[in-house]
Amino acid sequence: MNIYQKLIEVRKAVPYLKKENEGYQFKFVSSSQTLASLKKKMDELQVLLVPSITSKNLFEKTLTGAKEHLTEIEIDYTWINAEEPNEKITCHWYGQGLDTGEKGVGKALTYAEKYFMLKFFNIPTDKDDPDSFQDKVDGKNVKGHKAGDQTILKKKLMEQYKGDKAKAKAEFDKIMALQEQEDIAATEKELEKELENERI
Repeated sequence: MNIYQKLIEVRKAVPYLKKENEGYQFKFVSSSQTLASLKKKMDELQVLLVPSITSKNLFEKTLTGAKEHLTEIEIDYTWINAEEPNEKITCHWYGQGLDTGEKGVGKALTYAEKYFMLKFFNIPTDKDDPDSFQDKVDGKNVKGHKAGDQTILKKKLMEQYKGDKAKAKAEFDKIMALQEQEDIAATEKELEKELENERI
């Protein structure tokens, strides 16, 4: 198999990851869980992933009276077919870590690696069990009805604003923006908890 075929096989091996770790009142997929799910297949197919930091920045911030260091890194991840070392694929990526001490680089590397793997292999994560999650992927809820939270929200907003599309759309966009901010905040808390658990 060439490197592309091998990476497809790695992707097939991990169709879904359940959020099993808990912290800050929500569940998350840890970097250890992500790597463990992929490592066996990578070893079997003799695929290597080699990281290389290409750029770094360090910023100091003072939040709630404490000085914190924000580390930003740009990193190249290179997939190598160990059976044919000339077969390589390089992907550029980014990570960041916020810490009051010297752990910013470790946090940035962990953040980058975890999300690179999840996004490169298009691995979905969810708090549901696999069967329930698959129902969502198939567009059904457990009762067999079509799932479409955004569609339902749009309909409710149209009713609320009596068919005024402009007002309904503005409210929908505002709700989506707030949801995105909540997701970003949750991701930051998730990473912080994960790193505490792993004692980086």
